[in-house]
Amino acid sequence: MKTLFATLALVSSLTMNAQQYTVYVGTYTGPNASKGIYKFGFDAKTGEPTSPVELAAETESPSFLAIHPNGRFLYAVNESATFAGKKQGAVTAFSINPNTRKLTSLNQQPSLGADPCHVNVDHEGKNVLIANYTGGSIAVYPISGDGGLKTNSCFIQHNTSGASKDRPAQPHAHAIYLDNTGKRALVCDLGLDKVFVYDYDSAAGKLTEHGFGALKGGSGPRHLALTRDGKRAYVISELASTLTSFNYDGNHKLTEIQTVSTLPQPTPGNSTAEVFIHPNGKFVYGSNRGHNSIAVFATDAAGHLNLIQNASVEGKTPRSFALDPSGNFLIAANQDSNNITFFKIDPATGKLTYTGKSLQAFKPVCLLFLANQ
Repeated sequence: MKTLFATLALVSSLTMNAQQYTVYVGTYTGPNASKGIYKFGFDAKTGEPTSPVELAAETESPSFLAIHPNGRFLYAVNESATFAGKKQGAVTAFSINPNTRKLTSLNQQPSLGADPCHVNVDHEGKNVLIANYTGGSIAVYPISGDGGLKTNSCFIQHNTSGASKDRPAQPHAHAIYLDNTGKRALVCDLGLDKVFVYDYDSAAGKLTEHGFGALKGGSGPRHLALTRDGKRAYVISELASTLTSFNYDGNHKLTEIQTVSTLPQPTPGNSTAEVFIHPNGKFVYGSNRGHNSIAVFATDAAGHLNLIQNASVEGKTPRSFALDPSGNFLIAANQDSNNITFFKIDPATGKLTYTGKSLQAFKPVCLLFLANQ
């Protein structure tokens, strides 16, 4: 166990201190468009892309990606409505070539629910956890020694019990995360307006529900970000275009602090998507689809939020974005303008400035950094 944690700490340290990265791009596939997962090079010192976008592996609609802690394997959810003749998508395991950074498919498992939309690997590298949007369910898959995926060890179907009275509700699990201890999983359910908290047993690959944080009916919690100390969660809500800060007790309790708009003024048709916290903990970023901006918030020690900027993404529909591990740059994936755009982060104010750099990519959804070592 000590050796494992030492390895994880080393990987984290190398990633934080690296300057050269491979950035993987999850996409939606289709005729005459994307074919799967793409990649490009990035220099974190200059903020410049160092290579064009190129195909890393063919696979159907790999919308969200996760990398194993050892940096040797990558996992993608295949966001589709049918797989193997059933109403479900899939999750695919890939090995990463250490020289070319291209991907080789290892195997694939059914997601057990339609439209899987989020994936994570646990801190110990033992299991992959996924969320099925249309299916409204979550599942866990043990990782084999060669990086492939075994048959699921856990499957949980969300139901409508306790759903908001403000509107008819259906479960739509949208994202699954591990907290800082690795002993609990937090799941955003957009349809039920809740963030569920599960006990997580990595050895057994099992989840057990033990509480939730509720949001206002009709909010649609989509993604969340946890602070480094694990004591606060920021939840972005797709339907209400809001960001909510919660105190998190590290056990099973989420207590709301504040909810604020991600928009400078009401914008019909807007929906939010992604949220990340700056490495220094002082700023929170969220994406607006429709307003086509990144909302920048200053946050204080008590978790209060102040909207300080809405920076244009220089494209349409920023479904996701990513901060480079140093916190100097933000990269936006603009799904409907088929481009990836680059921004400099002011370390003092947190505000964004477009660098003028852009790369073409078909239907980009997710961006993921891997240090080149």
